[in-house]
Amino acid sequence: MIKLYGLTMSNYYSLIKALLIEKGLEFEEVKAPPTQDEDNLARSPMGKMPSIGVDGGYMSESLAIAAYLERLQPQPALLPPDPFTAGKVMELTCHIKLDVELVARRCLPEAFFGQTVSEETKAATEQDLKRGMRAVDRLLVCEPYAAGSELTLADFYTFFSFGLANAISQKMFSLDLLDGRPALSELMARLAEQPSIAAVEAAKG
Repeated sequence: MIKLYGLTMSNYYSLIKALLIEKGLEFEEVKAPPTQDEDNLARSPMGKMPSIGVDGGYMSESLAIAAYLERLQPQPALLPPDPFTAGKVMELTCHIKLDVELVARRCLPEAFFGQTVSEETKAATEQDLKRGMRAVDRLLVCEPYAAGSELTLADFYTFFSFGLANAISQKMFSLDLLDGRPALSELMARLAEQPSIAAVEAAKG
């Protein structure tokens, strides 16, 4: 059985949990905070969440875990069979992760943990976040899902990455990333009703 290490506070933990449910795979949740302790570094070399354990081996990084789960349980498929279309799904996923969410994370310490971020960092983050959203706008299809007619990996990143990024953006810049993007707002609402995602969100209480 797959062991899922981490905490529900991590959006990537929630994302992987949703993928496991979507794939119908059995798994066990193991509470493991992000530390630099040796046992955690053995599972996740940077000490981040989440990681998984499989038959005594470990894997970290959400994209790597998602790729593993796709091969382990091909159905329901979250990457299209056509190579180019699958590549476009991954392109969108990467832009959401790298150019929106990870940009917003620069201000995470101040937004939610009472720390201070420099004014230079805030200014650069707001500018880069707007640029990242413009890039994603060019790729999002939302007809009815993120990359087209079928639910894909990009949808899971859309829901769990935009959820965090928008919370940070609203708190730090009073900037709602969904404002003026009705198709994206509708997609977020649609994804909230996806059974696997809904189950993860309900479990958070």
